[in-house]
Amino acid sequence: MSVELVQKTINGDSPGVTTELSYFRFTPNVSANKLKQYPKVYLQAALHADEQPGIMVLHHLLDLLLKADKAQALRAEFVVVPMANPVGMSQIEFGQHQGRFDKVSGVNFNRKWPDLLSQIIIDSSTLKTDDAQYNQQIVRSLVWQWLEGYQPVSAREQQQRWLISEAYDADYVLDLHCDADALVHLFAVPQLYPAAQDLSDWIGAKATLTAEDSGGGSFDEVWPSLWIQLAKQYPQYSFPAPPIACTVEYRGNYDVFDSVNLEDAQRLFGFFQARNLIGDVAEVALTIKPKAMPKPSELAATEMLRVSQSGLLAYQVDLGEKVKKGQVIAELVPLSGEGAFITRVPICAGADGIVISRNVAKYVWAGRSIAKIVGREVLSSRVGYLLED
Repeated sequence: MSVELVQKTINGDSPGVTTELSYFRFTPNVSANKLKQYPKVYLQAALHADEQPGIMVLHHLLDLLLKADKAQALRAEFVVVPMANPVGMSQIEFGQHQGRFDKVSGVNFNRKWPDLLSQIIIDSSTLKTDDAQYNQQIVRSLVWQWLEGYQPVSAREQQQRWLISEAYDADYVLDLHCDADALVHLFAVPQLYPAAQDLSDWIGAKATLTAEDSGGGSFDEVWPSLWIQLAKQYPQYSFPAPPIACTVEYRGNYDVFDSVNLEDAQRLFGFFQARNLIGDVAEVALTIKPKAMPKPSELAATEMLRVSQSGLLAYQVDLGEKVKKGQVIAELVPLSGEGAFITRVPICAGADGIVISRNVAKYVWAGRSIAKIVGREVLSSRVGYLLED
């Protein structure tokens, strides 16, 4: 067995409090003289600690990886972090779990991740014009030097440092999230496509939303951004293609079911096998095959439909439904003012597209997003910060 349980201690923001980050490392059962270098796959779940379907997906994937390890079928290093945010997981107050925002700083746990290029100093004389792999090693060593010198203070920063130290040199980085009530979909940088279409197909993504910079400094954008920026800043040098780094939205908050999430894990396993990262495993005979999923669309073509007043939602459309601009998506029952509890205010789509997500909680307030409508035409209103919150 070549499986290691890694445990890191995070010092809390108040006296006497510590938190433990635990994860698993699988290394290929191949001697160094037979395989000098192998790819690295990094997976994590629950960075937004109140989004738990990914934990169950990785629970099932760990079982599959253990079987692959036993069969000596691993052809890549796998780092699996089933619960990437123990700090957020501990934020239980008045019987409610609050795991999306750090309660000390108020920062969204999936925002304000560091721009790696701004943290390192590159001596261009150390780079080679035609050796992308060599240049990759140089850059990764500089990132590691920065990490070794980095002194995080808060619990959130310490947690970030441990996660960065495992993800920075990975060739695949999959960050598992979920929406409120949604279909499976992906977020990625456009430079990954069409080469990464097989990932969308394997996981069954009903939409793949792309943006080179969504404006929030989210985890999935950190890793490809480094190589995209380097290629632009140093066009005379060769660099490898960006790592396949994506946010995978596994449906909604309450979609934690063995039958569903086991299939999700099997689909990931199938993708890794198709990518030659895992060989044949007799104990894991998959019958699942990838299906052609929609091609990517720009995130700026997705409408975040919002309400202008508080009230109670009554949806008029289903997930996956194709809608037209002006179509009623939901009706809002006002809870105060003239017409309260009697009238209904129609909330209409501002663009054509497919409804990919809705709210679970039906009480909403002014400015609250109530649906994502995935379209194909970029919306003039969608500039700058493209994320929901």
